[in-house]
Amino acid sequence: MTFPIETNAFVGYPDQLSVRAGDRIRFHLSSAQQTQADVKFVRVRCADADATGPGIKYQEMASPIDGPHAVVHREVPCGSFLHVPEDARLAPAGAFTFGAYIWPTRLTDTPQTVMARWCDDSGRGYALQVSRAGVGVRVGSDAGVAELGTGVALEQRRWYWVQASLDPATGEMHVLQCRLAEGVLPEQRHEARRTVPGPWEIDARCALTVGAHLRARTGTLCAGHYDGKIEGPRLVLGRMDADALRRCDEAPRPGQADAQLVACWDFSQGIETLDVLDLSANRLHGRLHQLPCRAMTGVRWTGDVHDWRAAPQQYGAIHFHSDDIYDCEWPVTLELDVPRSWKSGFYALRLRPPGEGGTRAADDAETFITFFITPAADAARAPLAVLAASMTYMAYANSALRLHAVHFEVLTERLLMLTGDDVYLQEHPEVGQSTYDHHIDGSGRAYSSWLRPVLNMRPRSTPGNLAIDSHFLDWLEEKGIDYDVITDVELDRQGPGALAGYRTLATLSHPEYYSEAMMNGIMAFQNGGGRHLALGANGFYWRCAFHPQAPAAVEVRRGMAGTRTWESQPGEVHLAGTGEPGALWRHSGFAPQKLIGVGFAAMVYDHAGYYLLTPDAANPRVAFAVEGIAPGERIGDYGVRIGGAVGIEIDRFDVGLGSPPHAVMLATSHGLGPGALPTPEEYRTTVHGLDGEQNALVRADMVFFETANGGAVFATGSISYVLSLSHNSYDNNISRITGNVLQRFLDPTPFEVPA
Repeated sequence: MTFPIETNAFVGYPDQLSVRAGDRIRFHLSSAQQTQADVKFVRVRCADADATGPGIKYQEMASPIDGPHAVVHREVPCGSFLHVPEDARLAPAGAFTFGAYIWPTRLTDTPQTVMARWCDDSGRGYALQVSRAGVGVRVGSDAGVAELGTGVALEQRRWYWVQASLDPATGEMHVLQCRLAEGVLPEQRHEARRTVPGPWEIDARCALTVGAHLRARTGTLCAGHYDGKIEGPRLVLGRMDADALRRCDEAPRPGQADAQLVACWDFSQGIETLDVLDLSANRLHGRLHQLPCRAMTGVRWTGDVHDWRAAPQQYGAIHFHSDDIYDCEWPVTLELDVPRSWKSGFYALRLRPPGEGGTRAADDAETFITFFITPAADAARAPLAVLAASMTYMAYANSALRLHAVHFEVLTERLLMLTGDDVYLQEHPEVGQSTYDHHIDGSGRAYSSWLRPVLNMRPRSTPGNLAIDSHFLDWLEEKGIDYDVITDVELDRQGPGALAGYRTLATLSHPEYYSEAMMNGIMAFQNGGGRHLALGANGFYWRCAFHPQAPAAVEVRRGMAGTRTWESQPGEVHLAGTGEPGALWRHSGFAPQKLIGVGFAAMVYDHAGYYLLTPDAANPRVAFAVEGIAPGERIGDYGVRIGGAVGIEIDRFDVGLGSPPHAVMLATSHGLGPGALPTPEEYRTTVHGLDGEQNALVRADMVFFETANGGAVFATGSISYVLSLSHNSYDNNISRITGNVLQRFLDPTPFEVPA
């Protein structure tokens, strides 16, 4: 009997996803089961464990840090908040009032902290909190803890003004909630008062926080995380009524400063940053932790503006989530100076319990942590660059969609089988999910980072993007073709400079998420004479970006079109980090067809298809590609797991969307069934006949065209294309076409754009 390998006895992450040969990379590890890990590095050839394909293949690499290393269990500090450094002015000796606008999204019986200068360890301070029971204020002093609440339930996803007043000298407490007028609903106020014998000593001597409160006086670990939007938190000296306190953020006349105002944090300034500015003369500025969502519509949003850069004062809200996670902030466990002799490629840190050696037992454990090695800056370049789709890997990182989408089994017409990774994600939601998933409050996840354990981007994980992509690496190794690996990170940071020195670029099965710098970088490469082998589908689809001040995170705004699992709220489509619109590149005038000749057409939920040559395949311009392929020959009616080269997601040619008119469509798909369904932007209304058996637009097209300065593009239009490369010991017509095209693309003889 065989037993599954435990893949999560160790978890961890690298400090950077890609590293140049000769540079240093650090790893942050944790284990709840083991105290030591046996360390080994491997160069990955194939990461797909499917036994019907090549299987897991890698080369062990000798390093100076091989062997046992101590590991301990580390906590994942999920939950976003604002941190304002400790300052005595935030704990006035006399009466004071504090409050904020809130838009709660997940009210529970447990209080959630809106703003506080509170420390759980000492039980001192003050906190303004919300729960199903309404708004409450908590005060902790040497005399104990006193609480006061309105006792009136709040409604989720409605704007409220909430505030509390405290007088440490007299012991007077006051709390208020005010539902703002909206639609047919009038303004509604509820308040409560209480006196607790004073005086109190409530100075917690800790930072002030918004969206959570501190567990201890030092450090940044928090509790009481709030789910929802907050806008304009503020604190003033003395007792102040709600109307006056709400006016505190109005711009003062020149030469006027309010001595009562201790702090007023304006979330509409510096939206593209992680810094929060205090408008008061005290300048008690703060810093955001764990990447909450900025560029959120606030209480002043009119609906007339959809770009926060045009009216930032209407975007004064931040959406905090109790399950936000950007950086686990674990200490470094080990670090490696990557030997310059290591070839560029897909790599992984392999972790096993010490002493297992090569034997296998029922309790075997083996974890891989993926990273990529790019060539040293001064190293000679291979003629071929393989672009690892790291932005897409991040967008899908820890996807739990199939666990939470109620229609998954119906959609895919198969039973859901859970893996060990699926179980781990269910048991440890704190590691965060993908941009396809929802936060615990139901809002879409706009950020995904590599500074946390990522379970589905490694050998032996659920066979998704990276596992499929590695089939092309396996084919290159089998054919003895030299290549370098670079990633989206280099392309985004360096633009076309990342591709300098390469004759040919290969993008892999699913390069879906692309920044503006990446799109323009590839276009410049193509127009500069570079050759682009586009081996996938649903590529160059979502417009997104790495956050400039949180560079390990990709930011995605779904918009209200495209194949999506959640929609952006009205007015919240523009990225906070860069200000540019999110959603589809197609809706920014740069459809994938303009770049590679084909663009997203459909998803294939049932069986895969195959290609047949078109009459245009007789064009002498593509003779090199179809050499050895007979007319009528089924191309790719086989493949690992999917059963065909046309499957999962597919792309089509369309001059109206930007496909070059001189392009040659040398092959197109056949054999698709009713489970091949168009992406939503491909049709205007729901009608009969949308599926692959009846809809001529549901197809995968194989396309070639020449570009300026001797360059060219070849696109396959299908994600499952590379899953067919290894069939019949790599001797098949998909392998033949790929070899034909790559051989010609590596030939320096220039292509010529037809007149």
